[in-house]
Amino acid sequence: MHVKHLTSALTLVAAVLLTACGQKEEAAAPAAAPAPAADPVVKIGHVAPMSGAIAHLGKDNEFGARMAIEELNAAGVTIDGKKVKLELVAEDDAADPKQGTAVAQKLVDAKVAGVIGHLNSGTTIPASKLYSDAGIAQISPSATNPKYTRQGFKTTFRVVADDVHLGSTLGKYAVDTLKAKNVAVIDDRTAYGQGVAEEFTKAAEAAGAKIVAKEFTTDKATDFNAILTSIKGKKPDVVFFGGMDAVAGPMLKQMKSLGIKAKFMGGDGACTAEMPKLAGDAIGEEQVFCAEAGGVEGEAKVGMDEFRAKFKAKFNEDVKLYAPYVYDATKVLVAAMVKANSADPAKYLPVLAATADYKGVTGPISFDEKGDIKNGALTLYTYKGGQRVQLAVIR
Repeated sequence: MHVKHLTSALTLVAAVLLTACGQKEEAAAPAAAPAPAADPVVKIGHVAPMSGAIAHLGKDNEFGARMAIEELNAAGVTIDGKKVKLELVAEDDAADPKQGTAVAQKLVDAKVAGVIGHLNSGTTIPASKLYSDAGIAQISPSATNPKYTRQGFKTTFRVVADDVHLGSTLGKYAVDTLKAKNVAVIDDRTAYGQGVAEEFTKAAEAAGAKIVAKEFTTDKATDFNAILTSIKGKKPDVVFFGGMDAVAGPMLKQMKSLGIKAKFMGGDGACTAEMPKLAGDAIGEEQVFCAEAGGVEGEAKVGMDEFRAKFKAKFNEDVKLYAPYVYDATKVLVAAMVKANSADPAKYLPVLAATADYKGVTGPISFDEKGDIKNGALTLYTYKGGQRVQLAVIR
């Protein structure tokens, strides 16, 4: 055989042998092990305004939910013998009732196991009908209008005291402690603002004050000169505002520029750490008094202080207002699922309703037959040196 032909033949034989060896090795290679099954996912909805004037409070709420979910996942959650992964499905309702019902329907369609929210009473109340119809538990960390839990729904819960408690406490405080005789009341026409203003008015009148003016604005207004000028002529000792801090801050500035010396009071929506920034030097010294739904004292304060420190370390932001209540609401919801051995609302709802003295960072949590927190606390505050200062915790 010619050398050239011999070389070609040998090359061909070598190629055939290598291919055969490769096929043999491939055949002998063990099959890849199946990927481990992923943990079942339990979706939890959260709704707050992430856009608009009170987006800073919405972000605070969402941070509280994220912190709770991350901690629970890190610790490991087992429901009915299976390790589950909790997933937060966060939505923005822009504090708008129409957007609130739209995102509520979105969460129902996404088959979330429960919902934490909404932030405002005006979005929480209309959304609650959709969650009730779908049989999904809803825990609001901040909606204080009494109507929310008085609709006869089995799915509505809240972890803060309502406006009856809050407004009446502030009304009594205005007369008994601040010695107000003449009082002016302004509200922002929202479900929350009107509700808290009505309860304040009833309590202030019952304690002996005279309501010299009743005015209203909106939750998006920036100019209050007309209503404040009208109020100034009536010489009130106290001006009460039912609304949120984004409106209360500019209102205080305009009160100062008009020379209104009355004390300023507000509910929890205006009782934030952000108020000194929004009001500037109009915040004054012990000029503004407000109450936050919730509150801890004594030994329980240690847990709240630890929470605030962890929150700051995680998000590089101070707690604005409701984050601890969102955090507790999320953990209470999951605790009910674990105890019921099910993330199905039909199974865990009765367990959630029967929650007894859950130890939260905001204090003990138990629900009454309406889904309201039992023996809810209120914390009274004033502002000194540009800081919010606690006066008392009242139950």
